[in-house]
Amino acid sequence: MNDLPTDLIRVVLADDHPVVLAGIRALLNADPWVEVVGEATNGGEALPLIRSVAPDVAVIDVSMPGLNGLELTERLTGECPGTKVLVLTVHEDAAYVQPLLKAGARGYLLKRSAAEDLLRAVHAVATGGVYLDPSVAGHALGDGSAAAAGPKPAETGETLSPRETETLRLIAQGLSNKEIARRFEVSVKSVETYKARAAEKLGLRSRAEIIRYAASHGWLDALTLR
Repeated sequence: MNDLPTDLIRVVLADDHPVVLAGIRALLNADPWVEVVGEATNGGEALPLIRSVAPDVAVIDVSMPGLNGLELTERLTGECPGTKVLVLTVHEDAAYVQPLLKAGARGYLLKRSAAEDLLRAVHAVATGGVYLDPSVAGHALGDGSAAAAGPKPAETGETLSPRETETLRLIAQGLSNKEIARRFEVSVKSVETYKARAAEKLGLRSRAEIIRYAASHGWLDALTLR
């Protein structure tokens, strides 16, 4: 392992269908910069495996015995913050997309898109970005109740400053406050202030709502197309 490139992306797979697992593995093995370091056939197996090998990315199914994908995502976000979660599933309705993003998933890809987009999605989340399958990006905007969760800029009468806009955009793309502060060459406290002001102006109360806002304004388009 020591002779591998330092930017090699280490991945753990979790899916309860052996044929699907084999197909995902084959797709990832085609990329010399991706290494599959473990596989699990249910959420209960996946959690200790990911704790043990600390991969860069965990590619997980939603519907698994033991811990399901949502429960596993919540546990990984809290216990393994260095591992980015990419959900790979057949489900494309908002009932699945929104809770998983809220739980901390950095990517959501439909299995029918895997042949074309899996490697792209893995690279995106591994480098700190967010990847939403184009077919589900609209669902990340939420349903009618989510749309009413907070006032729009036009309703508040306030507009974002360029720095506030850029802060929200980078947060939606998965960067931490520390990474944004380094990019802006300011303190982390300043970034927190930009974020708080922007969120207050837009009525956004969570990272999931920031992502929905970002998707509605095309801020994630570059991520889903690269």
